[in-house]
Amino acid sequence: MIFGIDVASMALGGMAAGMILFIVSVGLSVTMGLMGFVNLAHGAFAMVGGYVIVHAMKSWGLPFVPALATGCLIIAAASIVLERLLYTRLYRAPELDQVLFTIGLVFITIAAVTVLVGPENQPLTLPSWLQGQVDLGFTTYRTYSIALIVVGSALALGLWLGFERTRLGAQIRATVDNRRMAEAVGINIDRLFTLTFAVGSGIAALGGGLGAEFLGLDPQYPLKYLVYFLIVVAVGGLGRIAGVFCAALLIGVLDFVLKKYLPQGGTLFIYALTILLLLWRPQGLFGKAS
Repeated sequence: MIFGIDVASMALGGMAAGMILFIVSVGLSVTMGLMGFVNLAHGAFAMVGGYVIVHAMKSWGLPFVPALATGCLIIAAASIVLERLLYTRLYRAPELDQVLFTIGLVFITIAAVTVLVGPENQPLTLPSWLQGQVDLGFTTYRTYSIALIVVGSALALGLWLGFERTRLGAQIRATVDNRRMAEAVGINIDRLFTLTFAVGSGIAALGGGLGAEFLGLDPQYPLKYLVYFLIVVAVGGLGRIAGVFCAALLIGVLDFVLKKYLPQGGTLFIYALTILLLLWRPQGLFGKAS
């Protein structure tokens, strides 16, 4: 009985962590698959969104949910400006130029946040209705972790339906699969890029805010978790909502278990398994073979 409860607790903890990875990474997967742009600064949008959400609660007195919405909207709007002013200039640039540009944005963001806010971790104060434990029948577990699982699952379902069942989703999938053909049939690629980039950045901000209590929030956030975001995208496949969801859950649970039983070297196994997987299937578990 105790063993079963322990397994359930590890699974729930890993799933909650995986949901944070999914919420942040799904926008990166779609934008990289759609634009073919290596945006290593995606984690910076998540971090700044988290800071905005925490600040909205502390300084503006907003409740938790309105603060989340505010952070998403602010980051989405800011990303439109950045995409139009900076990113569009490098869409057809070599991948090395894109990597250098976006990693430069990461370091600029880290420096700016450190100067303006400070290097300390920013605590997120959860509302009373998300604190404590919830009885699941077979075990009790943190209310906030269960909420993360519910929100992440609902978001995944909503994105999948939007991606697979709407005209906009069809345009995005068509552009991911064959950009030239999509342009030939009249799809406005520039507008689609801007809209997708804004939505992806806004969702990343949501992940940064939701994960602030779980993963922490400090100026080094974009670098600390960059590899995890990239692994989720690589394993799940570019532009694949269901693939990123499953990959995030798999990595979240695996990381949670390994950190408990192999705290000194658990991440090494994740990196090794990722390398072996990509050697076997370079397109990821759910990506289409080229």
